[in-house]
Amino acid sequence: MSSGSNAGVVLHTTKPGDGVNFPSNGCTVKVHYEGFLENGSKFDSSRDKKRPFNFKLGAGQVIQGWDIGVAKMSRGQIAKLTIPAAYGYGPQGYPPIIPQNATLIFEVELLDFSSKENS
Repeated sequence: MSSGSNAGVVLHTTKPGDGVNFPSNGCTVKVHYEGFLENGSKFDSSRDKKRPFNFKLGAGQVIQGWDIGVAKMSRGQIAKLTIPAAYGYGPQGYPPIIPQNATLIFEVELLDFSSKENS
């Protein structure tokens, strides 16, 4: 297991990926995720919806902590991302789901990604 930090976002690998294929900004990534508050309560899950989530990396389509964390993952990797409020929903939160100044914990699996040219 490995861990790393960038801009306050902590990535802890629970299952290594291929270690070779990493997405870059502009790629469309496909992930499964579960989001938790620090008290352990789940607030969202693509697994519960039975549908992976796609977004363009680095384009501001998701919270900044995701853009930072997912860029450090390789294809197939499962990691826990601990995202401080400054890289999540900040001092305002996302009422009523995310409280103010909440640290968020996501389990993210990078299923696949397409190159910038194909997205």
